[in-house]
Amino acid sequence: MLTRRAFMQSTLGTALAAALSRPVSAQATPQKRILLRSSWQTVNIGDIGHTPGVLALLERHLPDAEVTLWPSDVGNGVAELLQRRFPNVQIAKGQEAIAKAIAESDFLLHGSGASLVATKDVKRWKEETGKPYGIFGITMSSLDATTTDLINHAKFAFFRDSVSLKLVRDHGCTCPVMEFGPDGAFAVDLRNDAASEAFLRANGLVEKQFLCCIPRLRYTPYWKIKPGRAFEPAKHDRNEEMKEHDHRPLREAIAAVTRETPLKVLLCPEDQSQMEVGREMIYDKLPDDVRAKVVWRETYWLTDEALSTYVRSAGLFGLEMHSPIMCIGNGVPALVGRFAEQTSKGFMWRDIGLGDWLFDLDQPADVARIVPTVLEVAKNPAAAAEKVQQAQAVVAERQRRMTATLREALAGG
Repeated sequence: MLTRRAFMQSTLGTALAAALSRPVSAQATPQKRILLRSSWQTVNIGDIGHTPGVLALLERHLPDAEVTLWPSDVGNGVAELLQRRFPNVQIAKGQEAIAKAIAESDFLLHGSGASLVATKDVKRWKEETGKPYGIFGITMSSLDATTTDLINHAKFAFFRDSVSLKLVRDHGCTCPVMEFGPDGAFAVDLRNDAASEAFLRANGLVEKQFLCCIPRLRYTPYWKIKPGRAFEPAKHDRNEEMKEHDHRPLREAIAAVTRETPLKVLLCPEDQSQMEVGREMIYDKLPDDVRAKVVWRETYWLTDEALSTYVRSAGLFGLEMHSPIMCIGNGVPALVGRFAEQTSKGFMWRDIGLGDWLFDLDQPADVARIVPTVLEVAKNPAAAAEKVQQAQAVVAERQRRMTATLREALAGG
């Protein structure tokens, strides 16, 4: 018969032997450290939105990962906005902090953008560290030798529209995982309810009793909103040539909504240039009876207040992309107008099943669909909500695929 002491010795020995025999991966796994390269600029709430969207996905699907943000620009109150929502995320500011983050991180994740925005930084990571990296939800309009090499050596590359995906495949890129992956901004969940509610009260807007409308010029006039940016006469001339053509159908839709439904309309911006555009091209040109039911927002806002307003609206339409993305991600109907001067990002609406809500302003047949489609959304909210839910399901499935691929890359790295 075993004595108590012998039994304890035997039990402890067995437990120790079992622990030592387990593979390292089955024991306490070191926390993986992700360096997110994102936050391209702050003059556009969509460019702000890329980062909190991807951070929300990482928080939801890889909660054990330690995340550091390597930004281009988090001024204008954006750093504080991000820290309020993601207090555990470190922001690497300055060359010393960036170098430290590069040295200590296990994986570089390039966030959503209009291209491989941080090409130089991904190249630096690849050459200096040899550590793995991947790409989340970008558009590609062209490839050169450098971007091709970086895509080929990535663990994965997700493209936010099928046109970009076809481009890299046709180009012969050899990245092991190249798939459709929606823009990170679909996952944004920022809120500033107090500011939104105060604005709505001050302007006589009632929850679910107004639509949002966003104007846009063919080219963003950065020379007006970014200090030191040179005036670009060719782009200015194209804007002047097309601004009446592009905004007339928006005015017509606003008139139809305000005359045929109880809804009001809020003219609001996605970037810092669009308050002026909304006033000149829409508000000041409306008939008196229509203008009486339209609110023009004359100040810029950040992503949290904008999204708090969108979720209180009955839907959104206009000529921008990322406000619609954030709307769909949060269950709000959203229609997108696009034109040739933009990248192919607008085609993601077809990719998630919202082709009927995508309008090419360069195609007369599409322009003719804008007013009746906006009216349909305004008059049939239940049908619009069902359409949004179907699109959300597509986005959610692809988001799971993107984060699962990242998890696999972390485990293998």
